Amino acid sequence: MTLAPGLRSSLLIMVEREDLATKIGSGDVPVLATPRLLALAEMATVQAVRDHLGAGETSVGTKVELDHLAASPVGAHVEISAELTAVDGRRLVFGFTARDRTTLVGKGTIERVVVDREKFLGRLAPTDTV
Repeated sequence: MTLAPGLRSSLLIMVEREDLATKIGSGDVPVLATPRLLALAEMATVQAVRDHLGAGETSVGTKVELDHLAASPVGAHVEISAELTAVDGRRLVFGFTARDRTTLVGKGTIERVVVDREKFLGRLAPTDTV
């Protein structure tokens, strides 16, 4: 593992109908759904450390704090940026922001834990696997 604070990743999306609260079921207004914003933020954290994990390792999400501050309609471009801010053994702490062209859309922290993929999957009951 070569994990250290400062690792970053960002992604840029255009809000599509599939991203909307009305489509996901998390609300009844046609704007970027909070669960979708969270999924995008987690995606950025995964990308930030993917190339820095050891062979057979992955990370899993364990804790989230999210402030969804502004609505984003279909067609809005939103950039989600994540930065690894702390490493405590296998525990990783990230800060993230989501911004459109003029507004802070969301911010928060995500914690992940580095695990051995095979051992992690081996602890699941057979009916839990896909």
